[in-house]
Amino acid sequence: MSLPDHGRYDYVPITRRPEVTWPEGKRLAVYIGLNLEHFAFAEGLGAELAPGGPQPDILNYAWRDYGNRVGAWRMLDLLDRLSFPATVLANSAMYGYTPELMAAVRARGDEVAGHGRTNSDRQSTMSEAQERAMIEEATRTIHAAEGVAPTGWLSPWIAESKVTPDLLAEAGYRYTLNWCMDDQPVWMRTRSGPLLSVPYPQEVNDIPAIVARKDSASDFADMIVDNFDEMLDQSQGQSLVMGIALHPYIVGQPFRLRHLARALTHVAGHRDEVWLTRAGDIAEHWARAVPPGAKDGAPR
Repeated sequence: MSLPDHGRYDYVPITRRPEVTWPEGKRLAVYIGLNLEHFAFAEGLGAELAPGGPQPDILNYAWRDYGNRVGAWRMLDLLDRLSFPATVLANSAMYGYTPELMAAVRARGDEVAGHGRTNSDRQSTMSEAQERAMIEEATRTIHAAEGVAPTGWLSPWIAESKVTPDLLAEAGYRYTLNWCMDDQPVWMRTRSGPLLSVPYPQEVNDIPAIVARKDSASDFADMIVDNFDEMLDQSQGQSLVMGIALHPYIVGQPFRLRHLARALTHVAGHRDEVWLTRAGDIAEHWARAVPPGAKDGAPR
């Protein structure tokens, strides 16, 4: 008896993949996913950094807002010092709430990927019509501000309905960061054609590490360094993708930022060996090198 299956991609082990190299013959692509999020006050979802109470939950709301008011600015300064690009995963509500921050992202030339309207909502609880309308609203807001439509998407809370990949493909998205099942991009099936899954980390990610597992700032920095060093070794025989997922209200705190700077300085120090890039650039390169239907590269 077979188990229920999503039908989105086939099982192809990492040992049986197309031969691909990144630009300049490099083997490891590294990108930062910088989450910029706005939350509704006194309603909806929100990460609880401390045990929450009845709404209005002032403590956790203000704690998260520190990331937009202070932490994100400190992180952009750090990325500037290291000449490190980023993929900014932005709630579209950020354009109304923090226009100066989004302008600073634009001035850096960072990629802006869709991240829903707000992290107070979860796509998995929406009807198909509601979800389609939310994706369209978020996409339209980003397009109007940036002059180009986003090509990538990370769902708030990484929550999908059964039709999320279909809706993303129908809205013009070319890649998703929702699925964390691989160290290489993987083509997924949708009812409207292929959609590329670009690896997004659930280990080298400050929310699971620091909020859920209670790892220290030093532990998280060591995790970035160890993951990078090991993947750099592994990539000598096979091109890989390493994502680093960051939230300014967590690692933008001063004592954590100092440790993050240590880790990112280590990564940036290898820029001659690795491709420091953005998730959209990874998706574009892979789509050219391994188009849908290529042997062992995509569902057929």
